Amino acid sequence: MTRFSTLLTRAAAAILLGSMLVLTGCHRGSAKNDVRTADMKSQFDAVIQAYKSGQFIVDGAVLSALDTGSHFAYLKDQGRLPKTVLLEPSDDSKIRKQHLQYMARLQIDYGFTVYYDDGGTLKKISVVDTKARELEDYKAPQKAEAPPPQQHY
Repeated sequence: MTRFSTLLTRAAAAILLGSMLVLTGCHRGSAKNDVRTADMKSQFDAVIQAYKSGQFIVDGAVLSALDTGSHFAYLKDQGRLPKTVLLEPSDDSKIRKQHLQYMARLQIDYGFTVYYDDGGTLKKISVVDTKARELEDYKAPQKAEAPPPQQHY
């Protein structure tokens, strides 16, 4: 039986461990489908922004989800429906689950592909993973009525 020297065994183990660390460092947390948003923004047919309470900013106008759907219906009638749409956060609001659900519904209804900005990285909205939400009109929060004046005797 051949015995390897202790030094040779330890050196081989160190080389094996080092190569494993190098390989895991190359693949740590990276996904091939993630792309930087700033690099690809000009590649999209339409860019809309998420706004407060499930609303969107489309071409500078604040629209409810229902109105955004009407906008895309109009574009479809005109033959100008985009193939790719980028959803990004606005100055007033970040992208919320409600925005993603509305965009999943629009993606199903009109057949375009929607990407969203997730912290500077582009991600595609999957209609399988995201529950599509029915489009709703914006309902402003109810303001409380002033209480009746109190009479002091």
